[in-house]
Order: sequence, then C-alpha cells, then structure tokens
Amino acid sequence: MRARTRTSRRVVVLAAVATLGAGLLAGCADDGGDENSNGSSSGDGKGKTTITLGLFGTMGFKEAGLYAEYEKLNPNIKIAETVIERNENYYPPLLNHLTTNSGLQDVQAVEVANIAEITSTQSAKLQDLSKVSGVKASNWVDWKWAQATTKDGKTIGLGTDIGPMAICYRTDLFEQAGLPTDPAEVGKLWAGDWNKFVSVGEQFKEKAPEGVYFMDSPGGLINAVLSSETEKFYDSSGEVIYKTNPAVKAAFDLTAKAAEEGLVQSTTQFQAAWDQTIANSKFATVACPPWMLGTLKGKSKPESVGKWAVAVAPKSGNWGGSFLTVPSSGKNVKEAEKLVAWLTAPEQQAKLFKVQGSFPSAPSAYTMPEVTGAKNEMTGDAPIGTIFAAAAKAAPEQVIGPKDQIIQQGLTDNGVILVTKGKSAEEAWKTATKTIDNSLDQ
Repeated sequence: MRARTRTSRRVVVLAAVATLGAGLLAGCADDGGDENSNGSSSGDGKGKTTITLGLFGTMGFKEAGLYAEYEKLNPNIKIAETVIERNENYYPPLLNHLTTNSGLQDVQAVEVANIAEITSTQSAKLQDLSKVSGVKASNWVDWKWAQATTKDGKTIGLGTDIGPMAICYRTDLFEQAGLPTDPAEVGKLWAGDWNKFVSVGEQFKEKAPEGVYFMDSPGGLINAVLSSETEKFYDSSGEVIYKTNPAVKAAFDLTAKAAEEGLVQSTTQFQAAWDQTIANSKFATVACPPWMLGTLKGKSKPESVGKWAVAVAPKSGNWGGSFLTVPSSGKNVKEAEKLVAWLTAPEQQAKLFKVQGSFPSAPSAYTMPEVTGAKNEMTGDAPIGTIFAAAAKAAPEQVIGPKDQIIQQGLTDNGVILVTKGKSAEEAWKTATKTIDNSLDQ
C-alpha cells in the first residue's frame, strides 16, 4: 500500500481457476434463513425486511454497534448474522453454495486468502458492487479494491479491514533480558531485515527469564516474513512458485534456524495450547497486525495489561483482511448492497477499529479521531492508530493466489513446526512440500 498521493499501481489478483475437490463439496448445510411469502427473509413479525449475513470469526459489526445504528437509520430493516468461528469451516460450504447458487445469505464475507478464487471462479454469482450508489474505488487502498475486481472490471466484494504488520513485544521481558524497551529503539534493532529480528532473539535468549521464548510460534514467524514479500506462492501469471521462489525458502530456513535455536515455541497459533502461553506470559514477541491486540487482550491475565508495546516490523507487510459480497440469488439484493456499502464506508471502518481493532482499508479513515486517538489497554498510551497507519502505507502490493491458504498452512502446520519437534530443516521442508503438492494435486 502507498500513500494517497502515490502513483497508482494495480495489485495482481490471479485469475487461476481452481478445481473443486470432493472435500470442498462435502458436509455443506444450508445456513440461510426462513422466507416469508413476499420473498423477504423472515424478521420480527412487524413487516421489516431482514438482511442476513454469513460471517466467520468475530468481524465486529455487531460488537461495534453498527447493526443497531443502521437499523435506527433504517427502521424498516432488521439485521441478522450467522457466524462460523473458523474460516476453514466457513469457506468450503460457502464455495459449495456459490457453485450450486443456493443456500446463500444476503451478504457473505470472504477472507483475503480466498478472494482470488472467488473473484476468478464465482464472480457471475455475485453483484457488481462498484455500481452501488456511494461506492467509489478511491475510498479503498488501491490494492484492496483490485483484489476483488475481475479482469473485466466487475468488483464483487467491498473491503472491510486490512492487517498492516507490526511487532508487539513485552516491555517487562525485554527489560529483564537487557534489551531496550522504547518502541523507536526496539524498531532500530531489526530495521530492514528479518535476519536481524532473529539475531535480537538470540540476544534475548542469553538473559531471558526461565521458560520464556523470544517469539510465540514458528508459524507466526514465517507468516510475518512472507507477508512482506511482493510474490510468495504464485507469480503474476498465476503459476504456483512456492517451491522455486527463493523468498519462500529463505523464510522457511530462517524460521527453521529460529526453531533449532529455541527462539520460538513449539505451538500452533490460535489453538488452546497457544492461548495458554499468552495467559502465562511465555513469549516476548508476536507478529502483530491490529487485530492481534484483541487476541492478546482476550487471552491475557489482568497483570499483563499495559506491559505490551508496538514497534515497527523489520519489513512492512499485511496479514489478514476480509470482504463483504452480495450473492445475486439473495432475497434482498438491493437492501443488502446498501448495507454493505454503509458497513464498509470509511466512517464505519473507523468506528470498527476503535471498538474491535480491525484496521480500516479506507485511507481517509486514518485521519479520523477514532483512528488517530485509538488506544488499547494492552499497550497503554501507545498511538496504535498512527503506528498501524504508517505500516499500512508501507506494505507491499502482494500477489494473491487461489490456494494461498492451503500453501501457508502446509508450510506452518506440516513444515516449520516439525523443526521444534526434532526434525531437520530439510526433513521439514520435504514434508511440507509433499503435503502441499498432494493438496494441490501436483
């Protein structure tokens, strides 16, 4: 991403057509609501139109009060969401519903790792949101808009958040290890090079409190390194290059080195064991897009409040971000389009960041008081809105492929994690690539 005065450059969104495997077509339940006789989804019995949303995780619209605000502005509308916690459980049924063009909610969320596949294979089933009143491409960072836009110019999703990368670290643990604690000084330790970041980990280990690791997980490290690359798993022509891309192998080897040296825990992110290490203060750093602050807050014990700080990452990157789409087969297409346009407008994105920590994909939100004045209790008085806005402007325009999620998971869950369990880097690489290629039918 670049500042608004930048020379506009288009991010490459691949048009590779993905083959639907049997696993994607299995176990799909209809998650749509009931219908009444006039074709609208059933509501509260008072003649209101109910707009249904299919979401994953905690996207925060309800928690930030946006549904209630929209319903107050539009008394004839009622909003109902269906939420599946993990995207890996949400996405396969969504893909099946789009393929069969049935069982869809009025609004369906799509995670950034899946947007290339949806854009290239399912655009005919989704509304062109660029034609909705009030929607302007300039409201979004250019690469976010391009990610959900087809080659012929149809925009099938409006961006919600993005995940500009920083490093969150424990000031108390850094102090105990003899390292600086001021964010500016900490950022200088590893500026410009992920190898420097690992070197700081080696320094930390020398004086670290017993049982405390430098970083939370091998998956977190390799994901952070790869997030700062323009190309990782696919090239701009749509070819899978993860095995031949030097940047991927370098990231894998650097993470394996950190694992061999005991700098990262032998845990997988977002699993129960990893949650416990947050609660018990077992690591000092974590790759930290804005939404990670919410995770730290939710999993930490009270004594950790105010002990975290945010420093600039070695290289800027992006981790995460979602889109809202409107299926053409929905019962309330026009009302759904209006709702999606409103939820993703800069003003609502700023409100969402203030409450939920989801960083806006709308540059004009970066100067709004909800962003510039944002604070998080885990990081005290740190100006997190300003820090993440700077990271967002410096993030690269990254090639997104249709099977990014499968490749990423293979490198982490079937790759670098094995080094923490005694496998060599070479053995772990072979296991990861074999697993990935089997999943990709290569």
